[in-house]
Amino acid sequence: MSERFDCSDPGQRAAGLAAAADALRRGELVVLPTDTVYGVGADAFTPAAVAGIFSAKRRGRDMPPPVLVGSVRAATALVDELSEVGKDFINEFWPGGLTLVCRAQPTLSWDLGHTKGTVAVRMPLHPVALDLLKEVGPLAVSSANVHGSAPALTADDAVEQLGDSVAVFLDAGPATGGVPSTILDLTGLVPRLLREGAIPIERLRSVAAVTLNLSMPPATYSPPDDDDDDDDDDDGEYNDEDDEYDEDEDEDDEDDGDDDGDEDDEYNDEDDEYEDEEDGDDEDDEEWDDEDDDGEDDDGKHAHLASEDPLSTEHR
Repeated sequence: MSERFDCSDPGQRAAGLAAAADALRRGELVVLPTDTVYGVGADAFTPAAVAGIFSAKRRGRDMPPPVLVGSVRAATALVDELSEVGKDFINEFWPGGLTLVCRAQPTLSWDLGHTKGTVAVRMPLHPVALDLLKEVGPLAVSSANVHGSAPALTADDAVEQLGDSVAVFLDAGPATGGVPSTILDLTGLVPRLLREGAIPIERLRSVAAVTLNLSMPPATYSPPDDDDDDDDDDDGEYNDEDDEYDEDEDEDDEDDGDDDGDEDDEYNDEDDEYEDEEDGDDEDDEEWDDEDDDGEDDDGKHAHLASEDPLSTEHR
């Protein structure tokens, strides 16, 4: 039977975080709040748990979920190499509504679905999500809704759609974002926008040149009343706490990966600064389904990314 905790109460919040951490370590699913929409998460390194997300959402492995992290260091441990421009985007927009698709660290041993050697990562700007991520490490997170339904903007929405498939629900009140994360592909020579979301392209271009994938619809999730969620995606989804990403092409490596190096990162919360420990350019093109599951990519690779998961995700 599922447990639900009101995170506005300090005692319940502490108990809820402990219960959620225990459930995740047992390979169960947890619904958590993010800065975009509610997400359903699982331990990123437990394949059976990640498979539970696909089952609960009623969707396939062609829409891998994004991975939410609690620190920049955790993110850099998951990707093969983070380019200088990638560090610039992190410095400017993390924690926050930007999901970055990168080449996955080849030494990791995990199974997020058909990722073709990539991973979509995001650091959310939500205190409950960050506390949980710092306790348990990277989580595969997708929007907390059944595929094709509207994303959950409240814990009640998530309970109604996912029910007993989830062990613990962390209720932090209505989601304040309501719009999925922006998804940016860093696997090529020039950053490519896969889905417009919480961060507009004008802001991205103030950091570096970004090409636009016009075949993907923008993420426009309206708060409460929406019935046509931007979560559906026809070709795939990227599940980041807020998003999921779809990949239908290119690179054929399949992700492996396993380490999350999470603790201290060089992310300075107060001034949003990232002290980089690594470099490197991610090239090639690989694409993801996003945390939010809706959206399509010209190649169909990133369709899910742009679609359904507002969390990123968004996961997610």
